[in-house]
Amino acid sequence: MLKGTTTATNQDVTKIALEWFERVWNQRDESAIDQLLDRNTIGNDPNFGTGFEEFKNQWRLWLSGFPDLNFKVLEVYAKGNSVVTHWQMSGTHAGTFRNISATGRKIKIDGVSIDEISTGKIISGKDFWDTKILDQQLGI
Repeated sequence: MLKGTTTATNQDVTKIALEWFERVWNQRDESAIDQLLDRNTIGNDPNFGTGFEEFKNQWRLWLSGFPDLNFKVLEVYAKGNSVVTHWQMSGTHAGTFRNISATGRKIKIDGVSIDEISTGKIISGKDFWDTKILDQQLGI
C-alpha cells in the first residue's frame, strides 16, 4: 500500500476503473478526467505524458485521430488500492495522429492498465500494450 493512502475496497477501485474507461474514453467526457485523475498523478510512459495535463493533451490527440475510439473492458482484478484492467481498444484512423493523415484503417489492440487509487482518484497509472501492433495496423 502507498504511504498516506487509505485502503479502498475491491468494489470501490473496480468501480473507478470501469467509470474511467466508460466516461473518459467511450463517452469522451473531459470533466471525468478532472473528477477521476489526481492532479499529481504519475504514469509510466513519457511518450504519452506522465502528468495530469500531459494526459489530457494526449487524450485529445487520440480522440482527434480516432474519433470512434472505444475501450471494451474484458476483465478487472482489484486488491486493496490497486486495480488491473484488461481492455481492448478499437477505432478507425479518421484524423491526423502522430503526424499521419487519416488512413481509414481500423485498429484493435489488447492491453492492460494497472492503477493505484486513493480517495476516489487515480494517483498512478501504468499501461502495457504492444505499440508495434498499432504501427502494423496503421500500415507504417
